[in-house]
Amino acid sequence: MERMRRLRVSPAMRSLVRENHLRADELIYPIFVMEGQNLCSPVESMPGICQYSIDRLPEELDRVVEGGILSVLLFGIPAHKDEVGSGAYDDQGIVQRAIRFIKSQERYRHLIVIADVCLCEYTSHGHCGLVKDGVILNDETLPLLARTAVSYAGAGADMVAPSDMMDGRVRAIREALDEHGFVQIPIMAYSAKFASGFYGPFRDAAHSAPGFGDRKTYQMDPANGREALREVEEDLREGADLIIAKPAMAYMDIIRNITETFHVPVAAYNVSGEYAMVKAAAANGWIDEKKIVMEILVGLKRAGAKMIITYHALDAAKWIREGE
Repeated sequence: MERMRRLRVSPAMRSLVRENHLRADELIYPIFVMEGQNLCSPVESMPGICQYSIDRLPEELDRVVEGGILSVLLFGIPAHKDEVGSGAYDDQGIVQRAIRFIKSQERYRHLIVIADVCLCEYTSHGHCGLVKDGVILNDETLPLLARTAVSYAGAGADMVAPSDMMDGRVRAIREALDEHGFVQIPIMAYSAKFASGFYGPFRDAAHSAPGFGDRKTYQMDPANGREALREVEEDLREGADLIIAKPAMAYMDIIRNITETFHVPVAAYNVSGEYAMVKAAAANGWIDEKKIVMEILVGLKRAGAKMIITYHALDAAKWIREGE
């Protein structure tokens, strides 16, 4: 008889032979920054998550640093929106000022600041690109995305992450960054981003729900897997350095396929709806939140993710420190 249980007899033995480990420095924590002063506005559909004005950011950043997390992903909530999303590429925009604030503080300067590149939070219609006669325009949007990325890099961002899903955006951003002297800034591309029902709470947090229609003409059909590999291949050809698959839990096969096909770091985005479901079930006493969260995150590592973008990051970092 082969006795597999010999390697499960104690916590120390299980840790010794464990194939996948969670590390706090592989977690990326999303943060929502908003205009105003002395504001910490809870997101009702995402318990534990708030929108912060820049002067209140240290409260959240201190928790990030204390948890051993090294990377944050910034989303901006502007005071003004318009048809062309001008707040996204305004050098005095909310994200640009947040980046400069973080990089000006010695305590936070070591953090990897990733800036999400998209127009949806900044457009009055809520779509990720320019709109004409109800059609989301692809090529006309690219210069604005490139301009946004350059603005973020100029403010001090360590990485830019285009999430818009316009065709050709990675090439446009790479060329613009290089042209402006930001050759060293990597692009983390949302390459396999699906038109998912799991994004609802995020749209509450970022005030980015589309004002009409949906995003199915530019985000991926959830039924397609091979198409995700085509998207990744194209983004890598255009200059992407890292890849994001989003959502995570229902798309572990996509994460696995990407990691087996391409030898680049892949981040799984454990999105807002996935977070909210766990929080709601835990609040009702139906699940053990710690066990479920850690199981989800290690499952994403097992699927092949190198990094995990997750709203659970602060709790997970604490639980990692505490051990099994």
